[in-house]
Formats: sequence, C-alpha cells, structure tokens
Amino acid sequence: MSSFEDADTEETLTCLQMTVYHPGHQQNGIFQSRRFFSREKLPSSEVVKFGRNSICQYTFQDKHASRVQFSLHLFKKFDSSVLSFEIKNMSKKTSLIVDNQELGYLNKMDLPPKCMVRFGDYQFLIEKEDGESLEFFEIQFILSTRSLLQENNWLPQKPIPECGNYLSCSTQGNSPIEMGENEW
Repeated sequence: MSSFEDADTEETLTCLQMTVYHPGHQQNGIFQSRRFFSREKLPSSEVVKFGRNSICQYTFQDKHASRVQFSLHLFKKFDSSVLSFEIKNMSKKTSLIVDNQELGYLNKMDLPPKCMVRFGDYQFLIEKEDGESLEFFEIQFILSTRSLLQENNWLPQKPIPECGNYLSCSTQGNSPIEMGENEW
C-alpha cells in the first residue's frame, strides 16, 4: 500500500514514446541494444544522442547510421510549465526529416507533440506525453514490424530522393514533359 500512496505524491514525468521501424531490423538486429516497452528515466539536463557511436545513449547497429545521427535537448518555454524538446541533426551526410521539414547538418527545430522523424530507412513516430517534473523525463521505445508511414497514413508530401538529401539532389529533368497521344 505504501508504494501506491507514494505514487500519489510523486510528480509525473514527461515521456517520449518512440515507435521505431527499419526494414532490416529482423535480419541485422539494428535496434538490438534497445529495451522495448519499458520506460527509461533520464535527467532533463542531459542531451540525448542517437547514432552508432558508443558516446550515444541510444545506438543503432548499422554502418549506414552516422556516428551521432541526431540529438534531443530539453528546454522549458517561457510561457509553459512543461518540458519541450528540440531535435538537432548531427549528421554531415544525411538529412533528418521531421514531418516534412528537412534538417541539414546542425539544423534544429522544436519537436512537435506528435511527429514522424526519418533518415535513410529509419522511421520514428515520436509522441510526447506531458508530465509535471522538470528534473527528469522518460523515453519508451516500441518496435514496429511494419512501415510507420503506411501504418499511420503518414504519406510524405515529397518523395525521399535516392541520394537521401533534398538539398543536394539535382532538380534538373524533374519537370513534367508534355507528350502527344502518339509519342509513347
């Protein structure tokens, strides 16, 4: 009973629920270092890094991921009593797509309460659950076996180019060409 009574007086923690998908996870174990479905408590002063390097709190077992792919930084807006998150692209070679906003190297933006974050073949559906505590927050990972874009009807407005970066792909020859009926 005492643990239940204590729970009433504890502050709730902001939680980032991250549903992750990568088509090669089954074969390559890309997320093998993750504990799924359990919440992990972190100090709000910590910058959380994702990538393949051991300095990252969350690593991907994938040579296609950058050493540090992206980071999350917590902050509190002046007019708010809850924690907000800022996402920053740390990769020099791959753009980060947040919903349909492309972030190049060192670009950052406020993370919406629910959004899709993508790079390469990685897909993260991130949903924020507000809490009262300013000292700690939690991250919970959920593994999806199906593409999150299709599962959530989250169709990108622009196709992801094969080169992985909207800014560096050539736009030549992408305009429609009008043809007559007999010009197939």
